[in-house]
Amino acid sequence: MAIATDAGFAQSPAAFTQTPLGRNLILMVGAAIIIGIMSAVWMWSQKPDYRVLFSNFSDRDGGAIVATLQQLNIPYQFAEGGGAILVPADQVYDARLKLAAQGLPKGGSVGFELMENQKLGVSQFLEQVNFQRALEGELARSIQAVAAVQGARVHLALPKASVFVREQQKPTASVLLNLYPGRTLDEQQVSAIVHLVASSVPELPTKNVTVVDQAGNLLSESNKPAGKNTLDPSQLKYVQDLQNSIARRIESIVTPIVGMNNVRAEATADVDFSHTEQAAEIYKPNQGPDTAPSIRSQQMVESQTSNGGNASGVPGALSNQPPAPSTAPLTAPAGAAAQSAGVAATPTNSHKDTTVNYEIDKTIRYVQQPMGGIKRLSVAVVVNYKRETDAKGKVTTRPLTEAERTQINDLVKEAMGYNKDRGDSLNVVNTPFAGVEKEPIVEVPLWKRPETMSMAYTVARYLLGAAFLLYLFFGLLKPMLGKLSQELRAPARLPPPTEDTVVRLSDGESMRQRSYQENLDSAKQLARQDPKMVANVVKTWVGGSSE
Repeated sequence: MAIATDAGFAQSPAAFTQTPLGRNLILMVGAAIIIGIMSAVWMWSQKPDYRVLFSNFSDRDGGAIVATLQQLNIPYQFAEGGGAILVPADQVYDARLKLAAQGLPKGGSVGFELMENQKLGVSQFLEQVNFQRALEGELARSIQAVAAVQGARVHLALPKASVFVREQQKPTASVLLNLYPGRTLDEQQVSAIVHLVASSVPELPTKNVTVVDQAGNLLSESNKPAGKNTLDPSQLKYVQDLQNSIARRIESIVTPIVGMNNVRAEATADVDFSHTEQAAEIYKPNQGPDTAPSIRSQQMVESQTSNGGNASGVPGALSNQPPAPSTAPLTAPAGAAAQSAGVAATPTNSHKDTTVNYEIDKTIRYVQQPMGGIKRLSVAVVVNYKRETDAKGKVTTRPLTEAERTQINDLVKEAMGYNKDRGDSLNVVNTPFAGVEKEPIVEVPLWKRPETMSMAYTVARYLLGAAFLLYLFFGLLKPMLGKLSQELRAPARLPPPTEDTVVRLSDGESMRQRSYQENLDSAKQLARQDPKMVANVVKTWVGGSSE
């Protein structure tokens, strides 16, 4: 025996939901919805954290990077309006290394890899153009390695080589820098870029290198040699560094005495940048009456001539005869003897020359005055009143004593290298500072740091997903599945009879909608024909209504 609803009952959704089929269908749909929600929550909790792989790349590099990621089966996303490519956090470094092996990103410029694709039969002019392009690209890549440079372009003007010396021209270079927002280059960095370009191109002097930023500011002007009426930036920087160094030394030595932020120092240095050379030769005689002159050399020439023994007379045999023996008397008067001797003596001639050279004092001096010598220093130091805390914890301020001021004054003189002969000046003032003291920087707690917040977000996402899944499974899905299984296992029960219900018996008669009187007549006739079957039907009704 089977029971079915009539056409009017089947058209009512509320009545359909009260049937076992309707209840089972609702349970199945609800279970499917809950399973779908659980799947979505699970996928959300397992969604990878994406990080930036590359940003600020050219369109050509972006296309090459995306194509390579697709070949490597690495998921990616776009962010910042397509200006950045994101990949899962656990694959960032692996993807960067794989892309770097393929030369990506190229930075929008080509280097010497351009020379690898040379075709056979290329003209010399095209080879020279490709070499110049490759050299410009390599220089741009090197300049982009500077932290403050976002992009760079290099233009080289390489003249043709000539065999005539008069027609030789030096190459020139122009560098256009695109700096990061808020970044600047100091003079040393600009000079480094200029020397980098000049050292990479043969015969390129540094004065022929021009560096310009994206705003059109000429950065390489400070590297040009200063003229007669211009100031040398390197000299100004040297003076500033010298003054700052003196001020820092003074503050560092006084701070332990007066405390942090209680001393200010400023220095002014007068530096002599003149370059002088002096050569002198000084001659002076020996000084002092008792000082014996120093003999350098002495030469004496002496000659003497005597005519007493010379021969006389007429040349010949008679003149060459030996003299006759003397016949003088044995005794003679003294006067006569002297007269005789004087008559017999002949005249004598003598000549004497003496030359003496004395040493003369000679001093040769070469003096070279170095540049950057300090001609004068002026230092001003301001010291705050000294703070003291009494027994009750009250903070008071007082001026420094004379001994403390003298001590600080002596320390400052030693730190600055005070020289009285040079005309240095020092002024130490003790006065209370105005304004509120600078509060110390509070260290960010661990739970407020970005890495901690990121970790907490990841853990909370997994915990929330797991808790929601458990609630959906144990709170909704499991009871619904249990009720659905009970409905499927329970035998079919006949609905309670109503005025609009007709019972279909085993003889195959169909139930149709009839009026109350027709139903009553049919029931009476059926009871007369088969009272036992009617009794079973009534028994089934009573059993169903009791439950």
